[in-house]
Amino acid sequence: MSGPVSPPDVIEIRGIRGFGRHGVFDHERADGQEFVVDVRLELDTRPAAASDDLADTVNYGVVAEQVHRAIESDPVDLIETLAQRIAELCLADRRVTATAVTIHKPSAPISVPFDDVVLTVQRRAGESS
Repeated sequence: MSGPVSPPDVIEIRGIRGFGRHGVFDHERADGQEFVVDVRLELDTRPAAASDDLADTVNYGVVAEQVHRAIESDPVDLIETLAQRIAELCLADRRVTATAVTIHKPSAPISVPFDDVVLTVQRRAGESS
């Protein structure tokens, strides 16, 4: 019988900001707005800890740049679609076993006072989208 399974290690990048033109309304596409994204990457960091080599872990600077590009390119109607796109790019690195992507849309077109609209999707490597 094997021992207990260790919980995954986690890298989080919070508050990646970008200007996007996502939304279902014409003014959202024309005017655009700021989106803020948090990503959580689950992986085993022990190989990197042992080698002290960036090549043995996920480069969070590169991930942040990819997320930023995803925010600012190819407008979509729904933040659900944007979140899925970002989750797929996070899982493209085979070392990432699961991800959580949170999209903040603080300027969403809502007619009452509010602080933020937030969507979080959670995906595991090997799951169908």
